[in-house]
Amino acid sequence: MKVEQGVRGLCKSRRFVPLFATQFLGAFNDNVFKTALFVMIGFYGLGQNGFLPAGQMLNLGALLFILPYFLFSSLSGQLGNKFDKAVLARWVKVLEMIIMAVAAYGFYIRSAPLLLACLFCMGAQSTLFGPLKYAILPDYLDDKELMMGNSLIESGTFVAILFGQILGTAVAGVNALYCRDTG
Repeated sequence: MKVEQGVRGLCKSRRFVPLFATQFLGAFNDNVFKTALFVMIGFYGLGQNGFLPAGQMLNLGALLFILPYFLFSSLSGQLGNKFDKAVLARWVKVLEMIIMAVAAYGFYIRSAPLLLACLFCMGAQSTLFGPLKYAILPDYLDDKELMMGNSLIESGTFVAILFGQILGTAVAGVNALYCRDTG
């Protein structure tokens, strides 16, 4: 099997495309949210109502997003081994939608503490989904497709991170007037 045919075949496969789209959009969503939040805190004064200075909020945000990876990584692997991976992945994605709905409300009411809590929850959600997306691949792909599937998932993640950071910065810029009107 040629590499070109393998990529085309996987990109048209109903076994692979839903997982790829799910992980791509999840990484994209994480980075739009995180980048927009950090830009709005750092450049537009979101949360400058006595909660914490901007520099400390940015550091706290970075900590809150990364901390779940240390706290919940082993739990995520155990859950993936104990329960049906596809069902677990669906529930983790439902959790992501709920967190993002709360985050949208947090942006609406301009609540930095609520948004930072959502950032922690998104880190936890990403921690739960990360091992699942790789563990589920052998269930849906043949052995010959597994390496290509892993590489597409990984490269898609990097592209999603890049596009998410670009859009997050743009979204924060559009909302600059919204945040400046606080007070």
